[in-house]
Amino acid sequence: MVSLAPWRSSLSHALHRNRKPFARYFQLATIGMDGIPANRTVVFRGFVDGTNQIKIITDSRSQKYDQIRTRSHGEICWYFTDTREQFRIAGKLILVDKDTPTDDDFKLLRDRTWQDLSESARLQFIWPNPGKKRNPNDDFTVDPPNPNQPVDNFCLLILNPLKVDHLQLRGNPQNRYLYECDEFNNWSVVEVNP
Repeated sequence: MVSLAPWRSSLSHALHRNRKPFARYFQLATIGMDGIPANRTVVFRGFVDGTNQIKIITDSRSQKYDQIRTRSHGEICWYFTDTREQFRIAGKLILVDKDTPTDDDFKLLRDRTWQDLSESARLQFIWPNPGKKRNPNDDFTVDPPNPNQPVDNFCLLILNPLKVDHLQLRGNPQNRYLYECDEFNNWSVVEVNP
């Protein structure tokens, strides 16, 4: 178990003070197969227990999955409207899919994450392939999948943070802190101009 990073308390405080459902959405940027950035909104699914790692979910049939398999670095941008602060968290993305070895702790976490999803969230994983041309015959009214066993295309996506840029827009001047993790998993922080 690693010690929690110094930015975690600020992020936890922001989550506590911004309790609206939309405060759990943030943007995830990856690099497309053509080298052009790709950005989308995803849902915060919590932290991996005892770590600084952020849980997200994705579909192995999506472009995002292929992008991450090719280039495993990404960055999230998370803005909290009530407290007027932004967290940009960059790091390595880890895909946990059906092919992850069964003795891997992340495989069990993938199963638990699937079980914690709402039925409507699980249903999206058995809809027709995301991003493909819509066929009028596509069936979006399907029976719910097994709530205990993830479907093959369900992936747990884990962001292992390496850099965090925390900007607090309240105050004059505003406050900004840069956090960085070294190869020994130690975090440093420096206050910078906003």
